[in-house]
Amino acid sequence: MHELSLASAIVDTAVRHAAGRRVTGVYLRVGHLRQVVPASLHFYFEHVARGTLCEGARLEQEVVPARLACEACGHGWALEVAAFRCPACGAGGARVVSGDELEVESIDVEEREAACTE
Repeated sequence: MHELSLASAIVDTAVRHAAGRRVTGVYLRVGHLRQVVPASLHFYFEHVARGTLCEGARLEQEVVPARLACEACGHGWALEVAAFRCPACGAGGARVVSGDELEVESIDVEEREAACTE
C-alpha cells in the first residue's frame, strides 16, 4: 500500500510546481525496482488529487526497466531475474544503473487568461 504515500507525494510535488494553475496531466518515470503497481498508483492518485489542483488530471507512468553494471568489467545488462552476478565476467559486485527511479518528469497545467487592460 506504499502507492498511497507515493500518490500523496506526487500530488504535493505537482501542486507546488503548478503555481496556482490547474494541473491537467502528470508524467512519471517509475523504476521497475520500486515495485509500484501502476493500477494502484493510479487509483490512489485520483483519490489524493480530489479537492486539489490535480483533480481530474491524467497520470501517465513510464516504467523504467532495471539495468545493472558490473563494478569489475563495466558490462551492463537488464535485470530479468534476481541475480546480481555479472554474466560477462562472473564478478559479484554490481551497481544499479536504472530501475530505481521515481520521478515526476513533467506536468501539464492550464494557462492563465491574460488580464484585459482597457
